[in-house]
Amino acid sequence: MTRPPLDVADVFRRYGAAYQAVHACSRPQQRVMQAITACRTAALGGHLERCDACGHARPAYDSCRNRHCPKCQARARARWLAARQAELLDTDDFHVVFTVPETLAAIAFQNTAVVYGILFRTTAETLRTIAADPQHLGAALGFLAVLHAWGQTLLHHPHVHCVVPGGGLAPDGQRWISCRPGFFLPVRVLSRLFRRLVLQQLQAAFAGGRLHFAGGLAPLQDPPAFAQALAPLRQMEWVVYAKPPFGGPAQVLEYLGRDTHRVAISNHRLLSLDAGQVRFRWKDYRHHERQKTMTLDAGEFLRRFLLHVLPTGFHRIRHYGFLGNRHRAAKLACCRHLLGMRLPVVPAPPGPRDYRDVSEALTGVSLRVCPVCQHGEMRRVALLPPAPRAPPAGAPR
Repeated sequence: MTRPPLDVADVFRRYGAAYQAVHACSRPQQRVMQAITACRTAALGGHLERCDACGHARPAYDSCRNRHCPKCQARARARWLAARQAELLDTDDFHVVFTVPETLAAIAFQNTAVVYGILFRTTAETLRTIAADPQHLGAALGFLAVLHAWGQTLLHHPHVHCVVPGGGLAPDGQRWISCRPGFFLPVRVLSRLFRRLVLQQLQAAFAGGRLHFAGGLAPLQDPPAFAQALAPLRQMEWVVYAKPPFGGPAQVLEYLGRDTHRVAISNHRLLSLDAGQVRFRWKDYRHHERQKTMTLDAGEFLRRFLLHVLPTGFHRIRHYGFLGNRHRAAKLACCRHLLGMRLPVVPAPPGPRDYRDVSEALTGVSLRVCPVCQHGEMRRVALLPPAPRAPPAGAPR
């Protein structure tokens, strides 16, 4: 994969200070901006490499490892996928997506931790309740859920993606019950239970004083106004959809590798940064996934990117049912036994891998070979301490 000519960090470096001068950024947003701006620069330090044949030298700077940074997801994704590979079962796997109406998305934006938590809980309860009903499946599921807070144009669009094996454990734990071929659960039934659960928990959060509103939503602090805002949502059809099952374990892993560690926009979608305008590619799902381009003012691009910064400590990938962390090993062993699967071969934990080996495995490009002479090997010859950082604008000296 070739390195993109432009990345999100370039936009932050050129326009981040001006943006923060006129916008009140939260502490998590400020940390994300600082991390992305410093990522793989002298600000974080690193080491100096020199070719043992021609003497060519280059600095290799450290990564910020922030989960919102487009540069830092490949290695985290590779480690996470290696663990997931041993958890796949010999079943169809379904991709189910739970979305919320635009009104609720606006409430979520001002109450991210509370509402995102509600979305996870209600998604899990919806799937487990309908699957446990003997009229539908009559089994206990296990599944993975991932929160995405964005659409292709970076606008706020919270939704939860789930990857669900096509079946589950019978109530007595002695049988595996499979879904009908090519069919998971009725999406209209899922949608209506999801709607009811979300609205119930939103009302409970409001009654408990856990929702707060500002700006154009400030009137919702009044209980009658809040009830009136939710009333139309009770009659609206919420979008829940189940895609056809994946073609096999390879497709499941491909999807997981692509979407679980995705950030709001990848560097490879950026096209240009000229005269304060950011141009990028986006996929129009309403028109047969047609590729289009969009141009935004740099400040608007930064605003949209920062909409999707998660609350500190918030987990955007979660496991439920027999894939839940507490009983995963025992439950998976039971599932494999009932499905007649062989026990997976669990390799010994690998030792620490050199970052160059990880990079080559992910990209196919060797960082060991000298880019100048193409014969020598780049060897680490010195450490580079982090460069002193200038204090932020307005900070006391």
